[in-house]
Amino acid sequence: MGTVKYKKLNENAIVPTYGTKFSAGADLYALLDGESITVNPGETFLIHTGIALEIPEGFGGFIFARSGLATKKGLAPANKVGVIDSDYRGEIMIPLYNQSNLVQTVENGERVAQIVFMPYLKADFFEAENLNESDRASGGFGSTGKK
Repeated sequence: MGTVKYKKLNENAIVPTYGTKFSAGADLYALLDGESITVNPGETFLIHTGIALEIPEGFGGFIFARSGLATKKGLAPANKVGVIDSDYRGEIMIPLYNQSNLVQTVENGERVAQIVFMPYLKADFFEAENLNESDRASGGFGSTGKK
């Protein structure tokens, strides 16, 4: 994919970074007005990053939870997976949801999510009288078995 241009919308914003040489996702960092914020159980707080990106055409930026934050604190993006289109130039923001039973704290500069860049294919939709048959047919929601 190559280079992704970024713009700091705030001088205190932290540029996304990869944790290791082989990390698929780049970490996104909280940019808070104060030192920290608290997120009550069942509450969603919109976390600013202070970063805007120019994602190349044909790619999307997909926002995923950080596994450590989600498992240790119960904090994950409210929309589960965020999708950033290549023509969006606004600030990257994370709606962080507290799915735990405890009040959680997010620190300024803390890694709150990760962004993965992936190519996508656009579909042309057309109406058909019939769809090709398959073994599964219309079975869904557990129709393939429990094990």
